[in-house]
Amino acid sequence: MTEHVWSYRPASGHLTWADLTGYKVEAADGHIGKVDKHSYDVGDAYLVVDTGVWIFGKEVLLPASTVSRIDLQEETVYVNATKDRIKNAPEFHREKHLQDPGYRAELGSYYGTGGLPGNGGLPGEGPVGSHRA
Repeated sequence: MTEHVWSYRPASGHLTWADLTGYKVEAADGHIGKVDKHSYDVGDAYLVVDTGVWIFGKEVLLPASTVSRIDLQEETVYVNATKDRIKNAPEFHREKHLQDPGYRAELGSYYGTGGLPGNGGLPGEGPVGSHRA
């Protein structure tokens, strides 16, 4: 089921007024980049993360449900996915995929496998908030 993959988890600390552009992004097992673009649209929220040298300057699209916590003071977004899970996601090209419903469905299925937000996280990823604070 993927209908909630594009919504922030209630416990994430997401605030609609907060501009996350430039925030650091931490996977469950370390730093992956910075937020380049984000959307707060209800049912269609996401982050575009510039991975810098981690994946050779590529960007990744992360559905809002992958966000486990936002720390406004540290300007850091924590996601409940490992680096490998993010790296192995369907490849993202902003010009081609950002508004492509087929790509969004594929990515939603990739991250939505295993249940709805708030029920323990993504398959193989451990419970929400299990990474370092």
